[in-house]
Amino acid sequence: MKKCEIREGYVPGSIGRIAEMHASYYHEHWGFGRFFEAKVAVDLATFLERYDTSRDRLWVVVRCGRIEGSLAMDGIDAAEKGAHLRWFIVSDRLRGEGVGNQLVDLGIDFCKKQGYGRAYLWTFKGLDAARHLYEKSGFRLAEEYSGTRWGKEVHEQRFELRL
Repeated sequence: MKKCEIREGYVPGSIGRIAEMHASYYHEHWGFGRFFEAKVAVDLATFLERYDTSRDRLWVVVRCGRIEGSLAMDGIDAAEKGAHLRWFIVSDRLRGEGVGNQLVDLGIDFCKKQGYGRAYLWTFKGLDAARHLYEKSGFRLAEEYSGTRWGKEVHEQRFELRL
């Protein structure tokens, strides 16, 4: 099995591939559609247009020249709300190899080095493997409610980590 590499920052094709991975996974498992894929692509493109290495990070996992995972820490509102963990996904090809743990650890370490007081993320009920990883890393459920931010009604959850 070929080893994967975690790269920091923009890699050509990141926007399309990260949006594709999210769209495919969430369509197959949760029935999300084009609204969700467009939202991921637009929000990620906006993040990368304003990307500032003094406050933000993007990591992509590459194996055999193909992006197979990602995680971003969006620090634009870190002083008021905390750093926002976003676009965390690992392809089926890499699940179970510890790559998700490595990505989350990189995000938390970055936040600590930046002196951010907290980090947060939005997810929804039913993503049990991801929730386990978040909680193992110290994130705690801060709020939850039914909502449609991703184009379909789900039980939305915000997790927070005090640093």
